[in-house]
Amino acid sequence: MTDPSAMLAWTQAILGVNPLVPKRPLPDYLKAIPRLASLAGVPSGTPVLVRGDVDVKPGKTVGEGDIRLRSMVETLRFGQSKGWKQIVFGHKGRKPEESLDAVGRRLGEILGCNVPLVADWLDESTMTIRDQVTETIQAAAPGCILLLENTRKYEIERLLWKAKPADLPGLADKLAKIANEYFAKIATIYLNEALSAGSLDTSTTIVPAAMDRVALGAYVAHEFDGPMMRCLSADLVVFSGLKTDKLDDLEAVIGRGAVEMVFVAGSLALAVKKAEALLAGNDFCLGVAEDPAHADKPYFIATQRIEQAKRMLSNGRVKGIEFVLPIDFVLQDGKPADRLQPGDQQFDVGPKTSDQFARKIGEFIARHKGKPTAAFYNGVLGMFEEPRFEDGTRKFIAQLKRMKDAGIEVFVGGGEGGEALHRYGKEDDCTHCFTAGGTVLNALGSEPVPYLVALTMAAKRGRQ
Repeated sequence: MTDPSAMLAWTQAILGVNPLVPKRPLPDYLKAIPRLASLAGVPSGTPVLVRGDVDVKPGKTVGEGDIRLRSMVETLRFGQSKGWKQIVFGHKGRKPEESLDAVGRRLGEILGCNVPLVADWLDESTMTIRDQVTETIQAAAPGCILLLENTRKYEIERLLWKAKPADLPGLADKLAKIANEYFAKIATIYLNEALSAGSLDTSTTIVPAAMDRVALGAYVAHEFDGPMMRCLSADLVVFSGLKTDKLDDLEAVIGRGAVEMVFVAGSLALAVKKAEALLAGNDFCLGVAEDPAHADKPYFIATQRIEQAKRMLSNGRVKGIEFVLPIDFVLQDGKPADRLQPGDQQFDVGPKTSDQFARKIGEFIARHKGKPTAAFYNGVLGMFEEPRFEDGTRKFIAQLKRMKDAGIEVFVGGGEGGEALHRYGKEDDCTHCFTAGGTVLNALGSEPVPYLVALTMAAKRGRQ
């Protein structure tokens, strides 16, 4: 259980503004959190709350659109073998009206058992979990699996999304109450088996505050202990994207000093191109990306991001890092150009850039032949959903296979990067493809993964 005072300190730590809870390196968080095996002695019939990776769109058959559900199998099977009553909960999309009905049916197909959906489980007017939920759990047989409807159906799940430090005292009562409701009405033991759930959802960051025991699921632990740790020491990274906030993560990766070659594309590349020109006493037009009239658009590049890119370039070069940037761009009309003019917008890297990227990959392979080497690829190089703007991404996916065939470990971030891999290549064209994008960037970047912070604090205060 928890209380508003403790919850205030808890949420301050989650938002990184509690001076008594400093940020830690990723290995320190992982060392502090118990694993699935720590729960081996939990008796049959015990309710166990499982934060699941249920944000999926199942296809017609098992194996289509359900990789995240399949990642949960080892943990759920373990719970079944112990006779636990596992209550899986989590979100689907960002719209409150989206349902987990089809997800429950697919999870049941995968596990070979019935997975009932508990639909209307929270009374928002009183912020209480309905008594029927407790009754359903009590009546269920040992080894059962239940699924709560989309947690984002309820506003309380989204309460921290836009919260500022000054808002937290006013939210502490509500958040403490809902955490205690989970404890009193559902379970006192909490498992996180949702690698991709890196947002500030109540289900991942707040509920653990009230639990007696917490643990990482088998899949999440494996991903962090293995591939994620290897990515921390990657020799080559590829960062691309529409939003320049990824510069924070790239700057953190560079700050560790392990990387020697950085490929950049998308809006990130424009920011770095501008910074490179300014450092040389020149200029580089960003087109609409620097037009104040577009300041509300995700592709807009603010002045502070240019300054950040300048700092990153300067620090990186001191470390001997080579930055490989686009030399041409595919514009809004589908034609390549070496320079942008006011009013232009880039939607992909151009053919000259694809050739340059391939050449630089070749140089990297030659330097690292026969040496233990890792590369990390995240994002896509353009708006690949449209055929006119897919060439850059399609051609670079081929470079991933080229590196892997040369003996380099290649890791691909989930989200769009994973989608591009499956569209233009094959799963075994890389060493490992994560089922999450944002969580991987958090883990490798400047900010800790929120649920790791929560689980670390819960493990410290809980009866493990």
